[in-house]
Amino acid sequence: MLKLILIGWIAGIALMGHNLAFINATWWIWLVLAILIFAIGFYKKRQSAVRQPLSIFLILISSSWALFCAGYHFADQALQQRLQFRETQTQPFEAIIYIKKIDELSDNGHKQIAEVLNRYDQPVNWFLYLKKNKDQFDLSSPLKLGSYYKVYGTIKPAHSYAVSGAFDQEKWFLQQNVMSAFSVKQIELLSDDEVYRLGYQQHLKQQQSITAKFLLNVEMMRLSFRLKLQTSNYQNKGLMLALLTGDESLLSDEIKQQFQLLGISHLLAISGPHVLIFALMLTWLLQKVIQRYCPQLYLWQPRQIVLLFPFIGCVLLYVAFVGFEIPALRTLLTVCIVGFFLLVRQSIRPFALLVYSASLLLIFDPFSILSAAFWLSYGACFILLRIYQTIAKLPQDQPMTYVQKGYFAIKLLVESQWKIFVALLPLVLIFFQQISLFAPLTNLIAIPFLSMIVIPLDILAACLSSIIPILGTLLFYINDVCLSILLWILSFLQQASPALYGVSCTPLMMVSLIVGLIILFLPHGTFPKAWSLIGFLPILLGFKAQPTVLNILDVGQGQAIFLQHPEQTLMIDTGGSYDETKFSIGERVVIPFLRQQGIRELNHVMLSHLDQDHSGAFPKIQNAFAIEQVQSNEYRSTMQFKDNFSLCQQGQQWTYTNLKIEVLSPRTEDLALASSQQNEQSCVIYLTFSNAQPYQHFLIMGDAGWETEYKLLQQYPDLKVDVLVLGHHGSKHSSAYDFLAILRPKLAIASAGFDNRYGHPSLELQQRLKALNIPLFTTVNAGTISFIFDQGQVQLKQQRQQVKWLQRK
Repeated sequence: MLKLILIGWIAGIALMGHNLAFINATWWIWLVLAILIFAIGFYKKRQSAVRQPLSIFLILISSSWALFCAGYHFADQALQQRLQFRETQTQPFEAIIYIKKIDELSDNGHKQIAEVLNRYDQPVNWFLYLKKNKDQFDLSSPLKLGSYYKVYGTIKPAHSYAVSGAFDQEKWFLQQNVMSAFSVKQIELLSDDEVYRLGYQQHLKQQQSITAKFLLNVEMMRLSFRLKLQTSNYQNKGLMLALLTGDESLLSDEIKQQFQLLGISHLLAISGPHVLIFALMLTWLLQKVIQRYCPQLYLWQPRQIVLLFPFIGCVLLYVAFVGFEIPALRTLLTVCIVGFFLLVRQSIRPFALLVYSASLLLIFDPFSILSAAFWLSYGACFILLRIYQTIAKLPQDQPMTYVQKGYFAIKLLVESQWKIFVALLPLVLIFFQQISLFAPLTNLIAIPFLSMIVIPLDILAACLSSIIPILGTLLFYINDVCLSILLWILSFLQQASPALYGVSCTPLMMVSLIVGLIILFLPHGTFPKAWSLIGFLPILLGFKAQPTVLNILDVGQGQAIFLQHPEQTLMIDTGGSYDETKFSIGERVVIPFLRQQGIRELNHVMLSHLDQDHSGAFPKIQNAFAIEQVQSNEYRSTMQFKDNFSLCQQGQQWTYTNLKIEVLSPRTEDLALASSQQNEQSCVIYLTFSNAQPYQHFLIMGDAGWETEYKLLQQYPDLKVDVLVLGHHGSKHSSAYDFLAILRPKLAIASAGFDNRYGHPSLELQQRLKALNIPLFTTVNAGTISFIFDQGQVQLKQQRQQVKWLQRK
């Protein structure tokens, strides 16, 4: 019963960030009520030996709900406390920092977590970015472990693209307990005396504690291993370091992309096998020492009890060595729970073990619930434990030959891989929206190779390198050869492997898929396995209820608008970053959004003009989805348009149920000017939704300015506009006062980037809107702005209002 009640606790924490004011106000009432019901049930059980199912049911329901509410309140309080230290404004700052973590190297320089002492009453963590050549950090870093510095630079707050399905940077910063980024311009080393005089005596004292010294020494050890491998001649030193410590600083982008394509990126993270291999190796060595020199210890306590605490100590040491990553922490807590049940001589079921471990982890760090690693790690463990339970039920008294044992092991490995792949499919699609079809095969090869050969060799070489350097070097060399063999096999598989397969599915499709998988994995006889196909049909065939929604996407300093209608999917502009090869708005923002809406093809794409911030993401989108028709105000060969391209021009219109799409500009005779007047000749789109209130008429201006606005007023004197998507992101040279005064839109929207260098939307524009009492929404403060049309009513939804860490005051 306890494990079912604790699932309520986990579920409550999983809703961290959502606005559930009722639960926050009443959680303690439900907790008191559950305690009363439990007390009454316990009293009745004492009075009567007969078990009462109704009492058990009431206790289970009330306790689960109470812990659900308590879990949500606990998570919400932790979130509110962390949010008060988050930076939201870009500004120059002089920070006093302390370095207690090693840096992360990259091609652009290095990234360093630092404790900032002078921003708030308590230290907070910031990411420090130093833009220098990677080679300059080969042997030394400008920021030394255990040192204090005064650094000058600029605060760079985390700011997510608030788009459903896109990577949430602000959530990731919170989960990492990092309150801001900081661009470093100048560094000044501080002595302990200077730090003391600045008033940070308490922090200096804290660094002298045993725990602080131990953690600092662990970080120094991690750094020493990096430097040792960095100066070596091993071909695969980056991969060896990543598998040993989880530090990917030396890992090439090619290896990362290869592992991602083949669906084995999870192997680069430190997980349970790494920790257990290290602990088992040292515990085995200790066991041999005890057997030889102190066998009488086994007369005092059984062998498993004698070795339990050294084993837990080894697990703790390696978990600290790899930086307390979530999968490693899960292993530590699981080992501690198993150890406790061994000490009290009680059995524990595998599923209960996972629930207890997850519940404890969330008490220590509720923000781990925001990490994909938490869900994937516990999900994989659950499947493995289910397989273990199946094996445990097999008869143990039947002798097996070595051939039979080998066949059974291979069969078990294959079964575990396909079950993990299928069972974790919903989680992979939720977090990544794409899968590697070769993942079961590559995992089948890579997991045994790494677990049985590479990782033990890596750990053994690291342990011996400080005791017997020659032997350690030899083992590292053997490991390097083994990794070369593995990478050769993976390269062969990569050539045969298709590209990552993107899957488009709505939340309802995902729920249907999960129900189908639950039916598939239920014990035989519970439900017919064929019933699971019903759950798979929506995602396989693309069935979905498609409402009418107009989305102005948050794509930073750019514009992308998506209209989803039962008869039409229309994209007006695609957004695009300055350099799509370094950061692709298409791959990272727009395509994930479209996939989460269940989009598998686009009927119509209209590019208002071909500036990078309006069309830069188009090539990626064109590669990801089939597109029936593409239009813009000019043709350009570099855009790789296909036969479906045509020019947009005034007078074009398309009519669907309760929807009319019109092009108001440019005129046919002005298309020749588009190459030299790209902004002014933007395709201006007018959308009319019949019988919709309060927003019926939408005018989308592209980058058009005052000249086009004047022409529109002349050519369309009766033009009605409820929502105006401002021209040129709210530039002062667009949306003239007279234009706004005549149209009088109910709402104006500026699609602009956070802290953009142009100052969009401009102060001049904001003053015009304020003078006319026209509300202004920006994608900076609102995120993606969605207009949802339902039975004649229009609901306005702001993505930044959906979770608390995205909200702006």
